[in-house]
Amino acid sequence: MADMSIRQATELLREAGIPVTLQRVEIARSMLSAPVHLSADQVFSRVRESVPATSRATVYNTLKLFREKNLVRELIVDPERVVYDSNTAPHYHLYDAASGRLVDVSADELKVVGMPALPPGMELEEVDVIIRVRSRA
Repeated sequence: MADMSIRQATELLREAGIPVTLQRVEIARSMLSAPVHLSADQVFSRVRESVPATSRATVYNTLKLFREKNLVRELIVDPERVVYDSNTAPHYHLYDAASGRLVDVSADELKVVGMPALPPGMELEEVDVIIRVRSRA
């Protein structure tokens, strides 16, 4: 299923302070072996190939935990599509609305100039930029 070894995934989870379970290891292998943009259902399908007893709730809860530990980013591509991005370095996204394909755009390729004044007591968590495109035809 994934290029990341079980040992590597286990070590990564331990370093992040995440208790290790077989399901979490397989979710980590699915998400963190290479840069990917996967929905929770796609992760669920991948993990079920090697650990059939994995529940959908386990996948959703683990992805939430991975997000809290900054192992993945949650991207709300549109109101009906949420994907998890294994690339947590600063970058943006190009989204093909027709195909649903999401591609990373290097932070060097797009400049966001300035930030709005934040309300009192608030701090910036992150900036998500999704450039939506579609074929001219």
